[in-house]
Amino acid sequence: MFKPALMIVSASALALAACGQKTSDTAVANDSATFDAGNAGVADTNSTAMATPAAVTGSQAFVNMAAASDAFEITTSKLALDNGASAAVKKYANQMISAHTASTDKLKATTASLSPALTPDPTLSAAQQATVDSLKGLKGAAFDTAYIQAQQAAHQQTLDTLKGYAATGDVAALKTFATGLVPTVAAHLNMAKGLKA
Repeated sequence: MFKPALMIVSASALALAACGQKTSDTAVANDSATFDAGNAGVADTNSTAMATPAAVTGSQAFVNMAAASDAFEITTSKLALDNGASAAVKKYANQMISAHTASTDKLKATTASLSPALTPDPTLSAAQQATVDSLKGLKGAAFDTAYIQAQQAAHQQTLDTLKGYAATGDVAALKTFATGLVPTVAAHLNMAKGLKA
């Protein structure tokens, strides 16, 4: 079943290469921004998880989370280009789009090489979708503030998830994938922490 390190992370946005899920019994990390509903209009996503089939393995759940995380980062960062006001936020968003597009490609190559191959599912979790929907309604400085908060929360949870899978994951190639992303995600977390609205 799922490894304990994956179960402790809830609603996270796996900001892969640049920078969940729930089976019928077990919660797994999923990528999303986690912060108060009162913060610039972005919904509380602490307890929301995406439902997946009971037959999902720990590795499949990790792969799905990674794919959804990339999709979340790309989607929210495209919104930042349209709705944000800060040049620094837009520069960061462009970096996230590029990095997460590359991450998606790397994830697909890694999972295709497995035997049996795994197919990443990029469907956003309910928490991720709620964050996207909240961000869509914001413009200017209010958007920038909410986007920065989402990026900080998501990258911290992503970092925790990657470290957890790297330590306890059950597929060597995916453990290597996770381990290789830790420095990049840490760097992107630090970049997000340095952003100002």
